[in-house]
Amino acid sequence: MHLRGDLHTHTTWSDGGASMAEMTAVAQALGHDYLAVTDHSPRLKVARGLSRERLLAQWEEIDELQEQRDIRILKGIEVDILSDGALDQGPDMLARLDVVVASVHSRLDDDEATMTRRMVAAVSNPHTTVLGHCTGRKRRSDGTWRSESRFDADLVFTACEMFGVAIEINSRPDRADPRLELLELANDIGCLFAISTDAHAPDQLGHLPLGAARAEEAGIHPDRIITTWPVDELLRHANRHR
Repeated sequence: MHLRGDLHTHTTWSDGGASMAEMTAVAQALGHDYLAVTDHSPRLKVARGLSRERLLAQWEEIDELQEQRDIRILKGIEVDILSDGALDQGPDMLARLDVVVASVHSRLDDDEATMTRRMVAAVSNPHTTVLGHCTGRKRRSDGTWRSESRFDADLVFTACEMFGVAIEINSRPDRADPRLELLELANDIGCLFAISTDAHAPDQLGHLPLGAARAEEAGIHPDRIITTWPVDELLRHANRHR
């Protein structure tokens, strides 16, 4: 499986541990065609989420850095899915981004009906490219796993297929989200997928093969994985509803 890029990464603009220059240099050395910089949105204050003003300033840095890099740097965001399913950034800003990863970071223990409504609303937003780490599972420092969020997977994944939103296969070993049974369900429904690292440090950019192995285990065809697509095809798809 030939993965061309990574659509979910963080830098020191939010809660990442390395600068954009460091992250793009490593991604280029790994042979990526493109890297999306997707720092957090405003309401995730613990992660120094980007206000409109800071997001605009980040775009200026991307433009400057792009002149020094062969790798294509995509302007992105990991935007919080709010309690009503809205996205945590203005639609005018989202419309100007290359990639929008929509993820739940708050109220992970909402009841199934509420979480389903939140996720379907986010997936139906015309700016959403990828549904990030959909179950919220995460391995704690003691080796136990945080409980998964409850939602109607059939309904959410059917919405993803309907609106062309890719389900993220999160390659981080401490996430491995979603689990195999859900990947198989989404594959049967006909969903698209995005294998990404959710990297917060340069060494984590090398985790893409872990996600690829999980996709192969679930029987997902490479053509359904948008991170195997050339960048121009990827961007056309991201802009399909805008």
